[in-house]
Amino acid sequence: MNDQPRRRPAKPHRRPKKDSVRFLAFEALRAVDERDAYANLVLPPLLKKARAKGDFDGRDAALATELVYGTLRRQGTYDAIVAACIDRPLREVDPPVLDVLNMGVHQLLGTRIPTHAAVSASVELARVVLGEGRAKFVNAVLRKVSAHDLDGWVEKVAPPYEEDAEDHLAVVHSHPRWVVSALWDALGGGRAGIEDLLEADNERPEVTLVARPGRSTTEELVKALGDENALPGRWSPYAVRMAEGGEPGALTAVQEGRAGVQDEGSQLVAAALAAVPVEGRDTRWLDGCAGPGGKAALLAALAAERGATLLAAEKQPHRARLVERALAGNPGPYQVITADGTRPPWLPGTFDRILMDVPCSGLGALRRRPEARWRRRAEDLETFSPLQRALLREALRAVRVGGVVGYATCSPHLAETRVVVEDVLKGRGGEPVEAEWVDARPLMPGVPALGDGPDVQLWPHLHGTDAMYLALLRRTG
Repeated sequence: MNDQPRRRPAKPHRRPKKDSVRFLAFEALRAVDERDAYANLVLPPLLKKARAKGDFDGRDAALATELVYGTLRRQGTYDAIVAACIDRPLREVDPPVLDVLNMGVHQLLGTRIPTHAAVSASVELARVVLGEGRAKFVNAVLRKVSAHDLDGWVEKVAPPYEEDAEDHLAVVHSHPRWVVSALWDALGGGRAGIEDLLEADNERPEVTLVARPGRSTTEELVKALGDENALPGRWSPYAVRMAEGGEPGALTAVQEGRAGVQDEGSQLVAAALAAVPVEGRDTRWLDGCAGPGGKAALLAALAAERGATLLAAEKQPHRARLVERALAGNPGPYQVITADGTRPPWLPGTFDRILMDVPCSGLGALRRRPEARWRRRAEDLETFSPLQRALLREALRAVRVGGVVGYATCSPHLAETRVVVEDVLKGRGGEPVEAEWVDARPLMPGVPALGDGPDVQLWPHLHGTDAMYLALLRRTG
């Protein structure tokens, strides 16, 4: 007689089921991490490909978009929560595992997806992309995370505000500490203002269109969108906001280049430069850092209405091609060249108006590029600083006496804005240039809270725009 215990039959192996929405979101997050890609460039082609295969409908695309951007925006907070749920340093967790975990945490704490669905879908994704062993780890961590809501976790992982205000805000609002400090310095004021700004950075930005003058109108865009899907711009006379998001590339005016997608802050900067009074000649305009072409397209349209010519210069050849595409079809004369604004091919005193929208840290566009906050380092400013000063000096040489230069950045960091302008005007690090400030505030009519001037700093929480900076300078000698 055989007394050996009877073995239970092995469970049949179940192949993990691929969730196309979460798999696509994971692909996008890996591209952001591995290739230093930007989500706003990676995600659209992935969604287009999924739609073409018939895998996606509108709700699937919306969920994938929320998973990608929500995970990136809240990465700092979610990292702190995951770190509290594991028994090893966070840096020892492989990046793909951390992407699956953070995306799962976002579903648990940042969406209305039911707990069981968020955990099971994340574990299933882990089985597909990580394997069985790591899927068990993901399951264990997410079950710990599900024990509290977001407020409960923040109370556990964030230091008290009274003990370390900047670190508290960094964890609660998911920004690196150095970014919190820099934004607070630029904004000034107390706790309420900086919290409002950090919260605005974590909100999904509206899609804003620009009707390029002489080529399209806001009325045309509103009609194409439908009254229920179109909102007027807050400040720019050329702006229309898309109420329900949607696909701007489906609009005929956008396809034909007569309109485009452009943040209202960028529109205001270009319009303000075009509105500065100049005496005498006003026929030669320059966009000295023109890529990818949004401001250049608006300036070219405004210049054409006055019989002026725009020269759009861009150092990087691939970005110069984007400028050419943006300006294609403009009715007025224009030229696009590949040129370095610090070693310009044009002669001094050539232009009447110049826009120099310089390369910068991009801290003013964290709503649109949330991954930039984790990619940038404080020491990066040391790289941008000499370039920004050199570009502004050359712009002031390139403009004629009586002409105007607009110095713009998509960053509110003081080291990239007013400090740069003041250093150039005072000759720090180079020869001084004779120029005077022009008050930019009256050139943005109706826009509130523009500060003491003469320069202007826009803010997401105050103006609903990117944090664009503009200084206007008139050459005097």
